[in-house]
Parts: sequence; C-alpha cells; structure tokens
Amino acid sequence: MPDIKLIEDADDGAITTWLAEHLRAALAVSAEIAVSVPGGSTPFPIFDRLARVNLPWQRISVWPGDDRIVPEDHPASNVGKIRARLEPAGARIVPLTRDAQPPHFAIAWLGMGADGHVASLFPNTDPRADDRLAVRQLTPDPLPPEAPFDRLTLTIPSLVDSDEMVFVIRGADKRTVFEAAMKGERDLPITRLLKAARHKVTCFC
Repeated sequence: MPDIKLIEDADDGAITTWLAEHLRAALAVSAEIAVSVPGGSTPFPIFDRLARVNLPWQRISVWPGDDRIVPEDHPASNVGKIRARLEPAGARIVPLTRDAQPPHFAIAWLGMGADGHVASLFPNTDPRADDRLAVRQLTPDPLPPEAPFDRLTLTIPSLVDSDEMVFVIRGADKRTVFEAAMKGERDLPITRLLKAARHKVTCFC
C-alpha cells in the first residue's frame, strides 16, 4: 500500500491550486504531459477554475478515466463536458476507445463511488491489477439510474502507470469507504487500486 495523504475540508479553489502546482512541476521536467481526469458532477466546477489558470495547456493531453458509450454531444458524455471546458484553454482532449493505448500519466485524478468503484471499475466487474488490457468496455451492475449506459474505462494497470494519483471525494460515507480501503479491509475496486499503487496518493476528502 502506498503512502496516502488525506487533506480535509479543501474547497474547489484549494484543489485547483494544488492541481495547478503539480501540473507546473510535471511540465518543468517534461515537454509534454498527459493526465487522466474523472467524470461525474464533482470535478466540473474544478475544471472551470483550472481552465482559467495560466498554464501551457497546449503541452497537456487530457484523458477521461472512463466514459459512457454515448455521442460526445450527449449530456452523459464525460469527454464532451471535459472538451467544452478544457479545449478552449488549449488542452488536447483524447476520447477513450477500446483500442486506445494510454500513455504514462503525470497525474491520475480520480473520484470514487459509495460502492467503492473508481473510473467505471465497479464491484461487479472484478477489476484486476494484472489486467492485460489498458481499456475495457464494461457494463455496471446495477446500472446507475442517472447514467444507464455501458462504459469504457481505464484499467488498474493504466491508472497506476502514473507519477501520482489524486482523489477528490465528497461525503462522510465515501470517506469511510476510502479509509477502509486504505487499511485493506474490504475487497473493493478502490482497495485493489490502492494496493497496486506504488507512488504518491493524495485524497481530498
């Protein structure tokens, strides 16, 4: 299990500042970098703030950690909403495809569900740290009623192929799940991901 730093009660502004600092640090040592980012409702206000930060966005490729299999202009599309916010700033947005070959990520930014899922690695999908695929097409069971779609998702090996991981989670119930995963107490996707990680992990909770 990696060393995990918990940062409590950080607002969107503080998280934006942290991300900007870490992106600048990565860009100081690499001409181009790639990051993976989450979907869901939590990150989009942070994207809006981050897009206004003075960064060399043309040197940053942004990959969704997962996406619903819908057209980009569908309200449930993660990549469509990411593109709308970060492409005008100059970032290169890379949609997920089944045959995509994700790069090494400077930062893998993730959320987590109350059931312990990360990206679209839900408990029913039996995610593996030794998955031979970089991207999988999956069907959550049960399908979330707010987004009843099949998914494409980065796998555990793709997510841990990063310099560091950062989680932004909201709510006491999710924090309880995350802290149990830190201790390896429950066999959930988040637990398997943390066990596979060998780098810095920060959790804003």
